[in-house]
Amino acid sequence: MNFNIMKKTLLFLLLLSSLSVFSQIEDAWVYFNDKPNSAIFLSNPLTMLSQRSLDRRTAQSIAVTAQDVPVYQPYIDQIEAANGIIIKAKSKWINCLHIRGTQPDINALAALPFVHHIHWANNSWNRMANNIPHFSPINKQLSTVTNFNYGNSANQIQMLNGHLLHQQNYTGTGKIIAVLDAGFPNANTIQPLQRLITNNQILGGYDFVNENSNFYTGDAHGTMVLSCMGGFKDNQLVGTAPDAAYYLYITEDVNSENPVEESYWVEAAEEADRVGADIITSSLGYVDYDNPSYTHSYTDMTGNKNFASKGANIAFTKGIVVLASAGNSGTANIPTIGVPAEATNVLAVGAVQSNRTYANFSSIGPTFDGRIKPDIMAQGQNSVLSDTNGNIATANGTSFSCPIMAGMIASFWQAVPNLNAQQIVNFVRQASDRYTFPDSQYGYGIPNFQQALNTALNINNLTISDFQIQQIRSNNSLRIVFPNNFKNVTLALYNTIGQQVLAATTIISYQNIDLSALATGVYLYKIDSDGTTKTGKIIN
Repeated sequence: MNFNIMKKTLLFLLLLSSLSVFSQIEDAWVYFNDKPNSAIFLSNPLTMLSQRSLDRRTAQSIAVTAQDVPVYQPYIDQIEAANGIIIKAKSKWINCLHIRGTQPDINALAALPFVHHIHWANNSWNRMANNIPHFSPINKQLSTVTNFNYGNSANQIQMLNGHLLHQQNYTGTGKIIAVLDAGFPNANTIQPLQRLITNNQILGGYDFVNENSNFYTGDAHGTMVLSCMGGFKDNQLVGTAPDAAYYLYITEDVNSENPVEESYWVEAAEEADRVGADIITSSLGYVDYDNPSYTHSYTDMTGNKNFASKGANIAFTKGIVVLASAGNSGTANIPTIGVPAEATNVLAVGAVQSNRTYANFSSIGPTFDGRIKPDIMAQGQNSVLSDTNGNIATANGTSFSCPIMAGMIASFWQAVPNLNAQQIVNFVRQASDRYTFPDSQYGYGIPNFQQALNTALNINNLTISDFQIQQIRSNNSLRIVFPNNFKNVTLALYNTIGQQVLAATTIISYQNIDLSALATGVYLYKIDSDGTTKTGKIIN
């Protein structure tokens, strides 16, 4: 062949190859510079958050910020109108959209003045490192095998000393758990979950994958997960939080593995925050994707790099305790924990057998940056639960140790409602049997919830008995009285929609705090002294 003809042929083939790459549909996130309408929402927080969500923030001294404001709708409209762009999901916390389109169409968005940057799901376009090790595929769920009368479910609760909390009527009452999973078919009809339906404990939900409110559909996995917490069938199955309330969110598309599922996860976490959930539990994990270019590597597991991990960490800053299953990759070549369980502020729950020994399928740590993972352990081998036909069965997986733990945390938090999310996590970790010698298989170990409660109540009793609140009507002031051994005491006041009207101010015992500048109404106070807290209401 003539050399010039050969060269032209090669150039033509390269051009075809290049056009093929550029015309391929890709996933990416487009991030925005700002939220121009923040002030409008912040002046009336109830337009974006429920009263219960605001109350949670107030109780934990968490400010409402621009992070809580929805993504600016005109930005969404302009992205949606752009050539070839499909919007798959959005996140107000991270101020971005998950989009799908060709590389040229997505790149064109960078020219819009309100776009901060674009992050590609294809990792090679965001980093140029080569030979980065990848995980073997994660097995998110293993198949099902075939005073309360716990029946066969007794062991998984007694292992945590959860039955002792139940005997004290701490069964999750007043707490809301958001369940992020793959589907909840028959959760509204099967007998072991009928108690939840009868008592109106399922408060709602949403299918983020199909964008509709029919959440009693999808994969059976979520129904089994829910039964570990809310199930009740006398002498056969009692969940760890049978009296908690639940929101059910579908974020997992079982037909494919794509990073958009991480975006659905964050959308659901934001909705859980909005409705006022106290706890998020998720028996999902992300590492490998159908497109290998999107797959996470071990070097990504640094606590706040991956999209769902970022969302989970933000949820924690809103006062929500977040739990995620550690994963079932314990026998894989690279058996470590995936997203979002690897996140800094997520309680990654591993699995043990009924005799408290490590279940070999349970994913292990540490994370790439050397943090202890998993955090804590519960029974995940031969866990007792309900299938979608209402049969009481057993199943294996951290998918089930995670909700068993989430329900116990709800019951524990009911007993000590004045504690914030960080304190709850701290007490649970500290009451675990390997707290002083954690390792890569067990993390901090198996929690003893009665021990956690005893420790927390000792502190909480100080809070209740040793701070006195006195209102002095003659000069419209508030007086706080407390013993001299309390140091670094601060007081903050909030109105009923969560806005801080008096910043955290250091006070001394018997000091009068002037309230004359406040309008007539109900206010919430929070007193803090090196982690010891007291909250309540006053009428001005």
